[in-house]
Amino acid sequence: MSSALVVRGGWEGHRPVETTELFLPGLRKAGFDLTISDDLAVYEGDLTSFDLIVQCWSIGELTERQCTGLVDAVRSGVGFAGWHGGILGTFVASRDYLRMIGGQFLWHQPEFIDYRVSVRADRADHPIMAGITEFAVHTEQYWVISDAHNDVLATTVVRPEPGEEFAEPVTMPVVWTRKWGAGKVFVSAIGHRPLDLEQPEVADLTLRGLTWAARR
Repeated sequence: MSSALVVRGGWEGHRPVETTELFLPGLRKAGFDLTISDDLAVYEGDLTSFDLIVQCWSIGELTERQCTGLVDAVRSGVGFAGWHGGILGTFVASRDYLRMIGGQFLWHQPEFIDYRVSVRADRADHPIMAGITEFAVHTEQYWVISDAHNDVLATTVVRPEPGEEFAEPVTMPVVWTRKWGAGKVFVSAIGHRPLDLEQPEVADLTLRGLTWAARR
């Protein structure tokens, strides 16, 4: 049996308990023995016995020891995965953490908006995206910074509103994977609330991403 550590907490607006609970049955069905922690101090211990770390912790801060424990564990082969602010909107002062996940949330419209998520044609056969081509969501559309080390699986187009600083649409990554040493990383920008993660396409790609990242 594989083992997974689920770390959840931080800003309650992202509903860390409710959103992670959505995926616990699927992880158990996939053969994971689960350990759940609501304390970042768990990152100070030996994490190498886990095959996967699922994180939902928004607007947090890591100590140097916690950051080192986490990034070293993933470098050794432990998988790391999460969604939305629980992975992209947190630990902004921890540079190694940001390098490991390959992105950081910068901005979104004040309100939820309708937008489309498109799977890259050359990644349509990736096991995380298989059978998913394009879908619509109504939620926050993340503007993120990222780099070319990410394997981007799905994107969205952010369209300017009147009076904004940028006049042209810009393509943003929504779902990507990344390698960090021997570890695999999965990131999805979707998941502000449980309703977002319950949408069939989002639920499927998120659970697939969690299990894909795990060390096998």
